[in-house]
Amino acid sequence: MRISTIGYQTNALEQMQSLEQALAQTQSQLGSGLKLQNAADNPAAMAQVNSLDAQLSSSQQFVTNGNLASSNLQLEAQALTGATNVLQSARDLALQANDASLTQGARQAIATQLQQQLAQLVSIANSTDSSGNYLFSGIAAGTQPFIQSGNAVGYAGAQSVSQIQISSNQSVSAGDTGAAVFMNAPAGNGTFATAAAAGNTGSASIDPGTVTDPSAWVPDTYTISFTSPTDYQVTNSGGGVVASGTLSGAASSGTSTIAFNGIQVDLSGTPAAGDQFTITPAGKVSAFATLSSLIGTLNSGSLNPAQLATAIGGAVQQIDGALNTLGSAQSSVGARLNTITASQSSAQSTQTHLQSQVSQLQDVDYAQAITQLNTEELSLQAAQQSYAAIGKLSLFNYL
Repeated sequence: MRISTIGYQTNALEQMQSLEQALAQTQSQLGSGLKLQNAADNPAAMAQVNSLDAQLSSSQQFVTNGNLASSNLQLEAQALTGATNVLQSARDLALQANDASLTQGARQAIATQLQQQLAQLVSIANSTDSSGNYLFSGIAAGTQPFIQSGNAVGYAGAQSVSQIQISSNQSVSAGDTGAAVFMNAPAGNGTFATAAAAGNTGSASIDPGTVTDPSAWVPDTYTISFTSPTDYQVTNSGGGVVASGTLSGAASSGTSTIAFNGIQVDLSGTPAAGDQFTITPAGKVSAFATLSSLIGTLNSGSLNPAQLATAIGGAVQQIDGALNTLGSAQSSVGARLNTITASQSSAQSTQTHLQSQVSQLQDVDYAQAITQLNTEELSLQAAQQSYAAIGKLSLFNYL
């Protein structure tokens, strides 16, 4: 078989060029730390790397989202704690005011303190984050949620909150609306509310009452009317008599119980003939309205001791309801923070696994690459030396 000189030279040059390209690629891989530098190096592996990078990017975004939601919820938790402290202080003042020995001036002084606490509660409800966004405005984060005019406080925020995605199949509420937190406390005892008629002349006051049999309760407006200091009848909104009786324990220092339709109320003191008390289905009331009503009660000079005791007792009950609402919101915030923490822990584990897979496909194995580089250098040197030696051969050397 004959091999022409030009054929040999062409083959030798192609071989050396191939070795030089392989050597250059290995050197580039060692320099960059990447064995996959473009799709041509390994199309299948590069496709896997791109897919893994997309998953990693999504996971990192979920962690970022979780950090944002966690920051907002932690600020909300602080605000809820502050609001709880204000309402607890207001409750203590209400109990202090429910002392028959206090003068009207003393009650008005307590009302002044409650006025300050109302303003403090509004300020807390209008809390903002570091960017100036309101915590309790829902999706209308740029709108101040609560506007105070005198003792009246209205809600101007949104009725829904932003949902933040913290994993591929999980999202959390980034906060709570002020309507849900501050405007949605149960009135009365949560089932019904009691009140004393403005024209009562006796010394009897009525407590917030309790439900003894929920299945027997029929929501309606009921009136307890006294025909004498001991005899009463209970009528519904249609005027029908649903109960009647005689108080057994009515006395200036005693307490009597009236029960009907699965509920019971206690009267303290002695009613007068013609006195009336009402029982109405409980609705919803704002924490602000509860404090405002209590301030009005304490500033009023026209209420007798029994009416004061009834109004203050009802206010204490509603403050308790507002505190329960805040407690539920705090529990919800805590649960969401725990959910975010668990999601981020899972995301970090996922990211570690994805990064390991990317590294296996893309990163250089330095020991293997250095060995390969040495081999390629030796091969190239051998090829060059062989080419040079063979290129010097000629028939004239044998003549």
